[in-house]
Amino acid sequence: MSLGDAQEDALLQPDDQQTAAPALPMPPPQAAADPRTVRRAIAGIMLALTLASLDGNIVGPALPKIVSDLGGLSHLSWVVTAFAVASTASTPLYGKLSDQYGRRPAFFVSIGLFLLGSVCCGAAHSMTELIGARAVQGAGAGGLIALSQTTIADLVSPRERGRYQGMVAAVFAVCSVAGPLLGGVITDEFSWPWIFYINLPVGIAALAILAITLPPHVQRHSRGIDLAGFGLMIGGTCTALLALSWGGTAYPWASAPILGLAGITVAMFVLLVPVERRAREPALPPRLFANSVFVRGVATSSLAATSMFGALVFIPLFFQLVLGASATEAGLRMAPMMGGLIVSSIVGGRLVTRTGRYKIFPVIGLCGATLAFGGMSLAALEHAGANTFDALLVILGMGMGLVLPNITTAVQNAVAIGDLGVATATMAFFRSLGGAFGVALSGTILAGTLHDALPQGRGLDLVHMGLTQLRSLPANLRIEVTGAYGHALALMFAIAALCTAAAFAIVLALPELPLRGAK
Repeated sequence: MSLGDAQEDALLQPDDQQTAAPALPMPPPQAAADPRTVRRAIAGIMLALTLASLDGNIVGPALPKIVSDLGGLSHLSWVVTAFAVASTASTPLYGKLSDQYGRRPAFFVSIGLFLLGSVCCGAAHSMTELIGARAVQGAGAGGLIALSQTTIADLVSPRERGRYQGMVAAVFAVCSVAGPLLGGVITDEFSWPWIFYINLPVGIAALAILAITLPPHVQRHSRGIDLAGFGLMIGGTCTALLALSWGGTAYPWASAPILGLAGITVAMFVLLVPVERRAREPALPPRLFANSVFVRGVATSSLAATSMFGALVFIPLFFQLVLGASATEAGLRMAPMMGGLIVSSIVGGRLVTRTGRYKIFPVIGLCGATLAFGGMSLAALEHAGANTFDALLVILGMGMGLVLPNITTAVQNAVAIGDLGVATATMAFFRSLGGAFGVALSGTILAGTLHDALPQGRGLDLVHMGLTQLRSLPANLRIEVTGAYGHALALMFAIAALCTAAAFAIVLALPELPLRGAK
């Protein structure tokens, strides 16, 4: 880190931060790794990231077979929920601990937990065992996601980082399409335990590559672990995600369990503020929230995730119910969006590296995503054809591909280097919460709109009917149901457009700082 970079970091801190705990001092500078070593390390990081990305998508097609073998249908949702809660809650912990003790040991712990959880998942003999193993797997996955982006930031300068952040976005995009298809093939051709056992060779290869290529552990000046802060943060995250997962499904939104979880969540995060202000080494440093680039970047990323993940869950439903596609066809029809995301994230990253400018790309991307969601809302109302949706999904994918990786680069460039891990992990944490909120909000909108629009009093619970049952309804009633679904999805897409428009307004005011040419 050069003197100029140190001065630049100091200028980024406002005056009121002088009383806050300073960022952890960095280890002595090391010789820059040669390009071949960096490329090998990036390959190991991409393998590790693939593990976490795939496991968020690969399990869905295997759930019917898992229930058939293990029973416990009433607890089926916990197979997904346990993984999501554990991975989201553990993310900030990995970021902070990697700042204190180094990325390499944190990566080893993360991959080790993930592989242990994978073995236990495959060997599970009951639904309870499987849910517990999925929680262990999720605890490892939270580190894989956060540490992958942080370690890339350690290896390359902000000026060069855009192209690699584009690769991270491409991995997520490919896994979101390939995961369900791969899960179905493995379950049909082998058996469901192999969707977990397949992680072992990939994880071992990633572990071996990272052991060789990542720099050895460097002792950092730790001032202890903020146990109270981490406890409140993890507890608040768990209760928030449980409320979002159960609300409108297991319990009504206004029920005592959901309101109780919401109250506990608010209380824990309110208590977190004074705890972090007094902590010697806070789990979530208050100084980060005095950094306008960090705050605007986190808000933009969270709003983008709210709209994108909320829509992703229900777009295949539109293809199946309204346009009559099969489940496989609906999954494949998401490929245009992911293709657009991959192309724009890679091209956008290279342009950031070439020009040194990053703000223009999320501005363009969010404008395009807002227009795409608006177009999808109109298309759903008019029951437009699949080709129209394909074109809009390409625009949406290209827009999001310009947003998420470049916002990450902006935040990493703006924070002190000693806060790189916690800043990256905190952004990933709020992005995950935004995605969970988007899914819950979309589900609530869909259920509420259908309840008001669908015909009642005919002895049919149309809101909770499966797709096969809805397709078997009499023709006149099926047309009415299809129209109601189209209106519900149109409203959901319109709200997604409002979220991306809000993110667009925030990113317009994002300060653009010169990208550092050194790590």
